[in-house]
Amino acid sequence: MTMTMSKVGSYDIRSWSGGSGAPLLYLHGFEQHPGDAPYLQKLAGKHSVIAPEHPGYGESTGIEDLQHILDVALHYRQLVEDWGQGPVDVIGHSLGGMFAAEFAAVSPHLVRKLVLVSPYGLWLDAEPAPDPFVLPPDAMAGAKWHDPASAAAETSAFTDDDKGEQAVFRMKNLGSATKFMWPIPDRGLGRRLPYIKAPTLVIRGEADGLVPDAYAQAFTAGIEGARSERIAAAGHLPMVEQEAAFLKVVEEFLA
Repeated sequence: MTMTMSKVGSYDIRSWSGGSGAPLLYLHGFEQHPGDAPYLQKLAGKHSVIAPEHPGYGESTGIEDLQHILDVALHYRQLVEDWGQGPVDVIGHSLGGMFAAEFAAVSPHLVRKLVLVSPYGLWLDAEPAPDPFVLPPDAMAGAKWHDPASAAAETSAFTDDDKGEQAVFRMKNLGSATKFMWPIPDRGLGRRLPYIKAPTLVIRGEADGLVPDAYAQAFTAGIEGARSERIAAAGHLPMVEQEAAFLKVVEEFLA
């Protein structure tokens, strides 16, 4: 896949793209963009993939202008319209799942099929989700992974080995995430789920300690016709811990 910088509206957005076939938009999670991740390369084997960095992450600009979740949805509408591929399939992971669902609700004519992977965006008083911004490192690793050793396989858009720069990179990303996830990641998405018309698949790793199963059930119930899949031996990043199983259910759904 190729990394490029391009304009989306007035923002400079860094994206990874490649492949051929049906167009596929991939929206990354709250911590970081995965860069040239193996699972994105495999998706590009069957799809024309574009995986942008969210505004405010890494090299992408624009977070200062995004005051409401609607601004994010309209940003991605602009990106897809500029792409000029017509309706696209959309995969959104974690925070990217929230953004993907909002985009699908606001612009149903631009989304062919929707895949939400461990999505944020709802809040259930009966089962509060943990706050990922305050979890100590050990607790975060335990909540994020089925097997914390899997963290070694996680990829990033950050390529410099300087630990100081890496810490700044991470804090910038998390600062952008808090705009839509803190103190709780509920910006009214639950009221808009019925506006999603695209066939929808909700995927969750069975060991995900960040997004409880009740949230996956709430997304599935809130979107007409949606169905869900659970991936065994996987946490918040099933595409990393169980790449083959993840790609199998995604490709079967998108086919």
